[in-house]
Amino acid sequence: MKESGNFGQREAKKPFYFNTSSHLLRIGQEKATTLSELLHALHTCSSDSIFQHTFRTLQEHHFIREGFSNDFAHWAFSACNEPGLAERLAGLDVREYTDVEDIRHKIEEIVAGYIEANPASRERRSREPFYFCASEALVLPTPFVARSIQQFVEDLARVSIHSIHHHFIEARLRLKLSSNDFSQWLEEEDLPEASAQLNRIDIYTATLEDVRRQIILVVKHALA
Repeated sequence: MKESGNFGQREAKKPFYFNTSSHLLRIGQEKATTLSELLHALHTCSSDSIFQHTFRTLQEHHFIREGFSNDFAHWAFSACNEPGLAERLAGLDVREYTDVEDIRHKIEEIVAGYIEANPASRERRSREPFYFCASEALVLPTPFVARSIQQFVEDLARVSIHSIHHHFIEARLRLKLSSNDFSQWLEEEDLPEASAQLNRIDIYTATLEDVRRQIILVVKHALA
């Protein structure tokens, strides 16, 4: 529970070190030019590749409020001209899952179900291939270290969106998708309600700048 007095100014149990990360994108062995090839590649590609084409693309398109939520949906629409499949893939909310493998299985289920209902789509060639990619992250420190919750709020307003992505989205792979670094820290600092509210922020309809603003508002409200 929140203490009375200058709760926001008291020294944190442990500092929050704001980091950022850069990524080296690499193309994997798998590629698809038909939906049947996509289904096969989904089964054999790495977990990091699944994460790349669902979560990590949010950083690349952080300024877009509308559109497809993952690369699979985008390819199904733009390269395969399969809007029905694109819509189903775009409807996948990865926040409902706690393991990347569960996301993989759900995508496979969606594609397999679509092919079964639309047999002609199975071997129809796409306008361009889908290349399965993954990225290697290099974690870098920033000058920002929050030693109180108030300082945490102030630093949130100053760090780059890449740092926001690192702690709020990238961390989900490390934490089995169930949470993020900010929520974990706030939980440890006796702000469980704020921690839970952060986990409910919609990462699909909000840009990373929107996410930043929402996090700040949540924490400020917890300190009010």
